[in-house]
Amino acid sequence: MKIRTRLTMQFLLIGGVIMILASLSIYYFSAKYRQEAFFDRLRAKARMTSNLLIEAKLNPGLIEQMERNNPVKLNSEKIVIISSIDDTVFTTDYNNEIRFSYVIIANIRAGKQIIYKQDDYDIMGSLYRLSNDRYVVLAAAIDSEGKRHLEKLKLILLIVCLVSILIFTVAGWIYAGRALRPISNVVKRVDQISVTSLNLRIDEGNAKDEIGRLAATFNRMLSRLEKSFTVQKDFISNASHELRTPLTAINGQLEVISLKDRTNDEYKSAIKSVLEDTRSIIDLANRLLLIARTSAEGPVHSSSKIRMDEILWQSRDELVRFNKNYQVNIILDDSVDDESQMTVTGDESLLKVAISNLMENGCKYSNDHTVHVRIRSSDSHIRITFKDNGIGITPEEQLKVFEPFYRSLNAKSFPGTGIGLLIVKQVIENHNGSITLTSEPGHGTEVVITLPLSQV
Repeated sequence: MKIRTRLTMQFLLIGGVIMILASLSIYYFSAKYRQEAFFDRLRAKARMTSNLLIEAKLNPGLIEQMERNNPVKLNSEKIVIISSIDDTVFTTDYNNEIRFSYVIIANIRAGKQIIYKQDDYDIMGSLYRLSNDRYVVLAAAIDSEGKRHLEKLKLILLIVCLVSILIFTVAGWIYAGRALRPISNVVKRVDQISVTSLNLRIDEGNAKDEIGRLAATFNRMLSRLEKSFTVQKDFISNASHELRTPLTAINGQLEVISLKDRTNDEYKSAIKSVLEDTRSIIDLANRLLLIARTSAEGPVHSSSKIRMDEILWQSRDELVRFNKNYQVNIILDDSVDDESQMTVTGDESLLKVAISNLMENGCKYSNDHTVHVRIRSSDSHIRITFKDNGIGITPEEQLKVFEPFYRSLNAKSFPGTGIGLLIVKQVIENHNGSITLTSEPGHGTEVVITLPLSQV
């Protein structure tokens, strides 16, 4: 069922229930008022007849004559007055149409006012006291006029309900259409958006109601998708280029070698060059896999306790072992006086990759191939600073260094793929940490990572 149909039915149901309840209430209170007003007239009639007969001591025949000539008498009016010894002292019920039992008479004499129905008659019995005498007065009549008004009221209320239901249906359909029109516009606009047109956006209207906020949220999602597709496209293009360069070099060298016989030294030189290009491809492939892993896994949920000082020393030893001219100085701040201030929770291998990348970058881009690492700690976080005296990065390029395959202009002459800092950023953020970079061309670069300490 469509939302518009469902809203119309709900609108109709609510309006219909309200109208029916209102009509029933009107009819009920009108009927009750009709009955009370009619019995008030019966009571007044019985009281007047009793006064004329008992107090004024008028002749019953005269009273009957007066009743027959009364222009405002009730329809089919019957008055019966019974004395204390059960004698009927006055009656206009000549055909004995009004029936009453001894129980009714006894209840009236006990001081109760009795009201009951008999066929079309409404009957009221009351007690009339005079000195030591007590008379039972029964008054009956047919309220044909009141009942006719009630029937007319019932018909009017029925017609009003039916017409109201029709109006509610039409109004609900129009209201639902107007309420859902922004959603219909969103659906139409979304149908126009594809991979090739992610730049399109949805009209947010006033951006204050629910539909406007939904459109704004969807537009933000489209912006993220557009950015993601752009990054993915650039990533594939750059990765293809990075892979094609060493593969082309390998292919060219092998083709040249195969043209004619070479000396052993020439073969060794060619094999060495091919091995270097192969290692470059393997290193790039490993880094790409690492990017895919850190992107897919998201926040790390490992419960392993890791000593960051041990990670730093291990990374330093491995880096220096393969690069004899690299130097890493690790400084422990005075704020660290306990091993718990250096313990974090996470993935040891990923953190080691991130630390190694930062150390290698600091040494590689410095003229003295030296990086200074300082460890600081607070109550809840450990802060590790990597400071070098290298070539530095311009402020404009600092905004892009965490993008895949981006390399600053002054770093083009150094070997690298431009994805190391991206890996570092993803690893640190997956460990609920943060990374900041500040640099000045010619005066080096400082990278600060902050990680939450493990909870004991």
